[in-house]
Amino acid sequence: MDGTIVDTEPYWMAAETELVESYGGTWTHDDALSLVGSGLWHSARVLQAKGVKQTEDEIIQNLTTMVLDRLEVAVPWRPGALDLLEELGAAGVPTALVTMSIRRMAERVAAALPSSTFAAIVAGDDVEHSKPHPEPYLRGAELLGVAAAECVAIEDSAPGVASAVASGAVVIGVPFYGEIPDVPGHTIWPTLAGKTLADLQHLYRSERP
Repeated sequence: MDGTIVDTEPYWMAAETELVESYGGTWTHDDALSLVGSGLWHSARVLQAKGVKQTEDEIIQNLTTMVLDRLEVAVPWRPGALDLLEELGAAGVPTALVTMSIRRMAERVAAALPSSTFAAIVAGDDVEHSKPHPEPYLRGAELLGVAAAECVAIEDSAPGVASAVASGAVVIGVPFYGEIPDVPGHTIWPTLAGKTLADLQHLYRSERP
């Protein structure tokens, strides 16, 4: 979601900076980049190490609230994401949103889309193991009633790509804030702009002949 469908990473980075600085600490751009694609509980522990004197759950809830406040002002959609989701919906292709943001964040973004866009949502507080573990994508496929190997996953971060690859899905990496290693197991697309259902079908058939 974050970085693939919406460009909320600047919102997260600003919230992290505000939280760390409120405890007298320093949060750099490199610090923020190191958390892109990571599970929120891991991120919370990193922020604790930077001096934030809150529990993991308190950190997650406070960060989420700060990002949601910014989303109320503007939802920054990523290029091509809405067009592709609309085409998939019109063609009756079931989709699941698999994100490490907590559910109230995922549901806020989903609410800005047509109600039929996602057949299922897997959020960070729905799973025991966050990305890069395969559990989030395995759970998403289960909720769609298919095997992960029958799915195409689109990710923007290295941990997300690793999670999707480990699940057995056909994986597309669309790098945004961090690099995604161009190694066997996934395909790199520079952007979703101009990409269509036909492109997804072609890739899937080339991977699952």
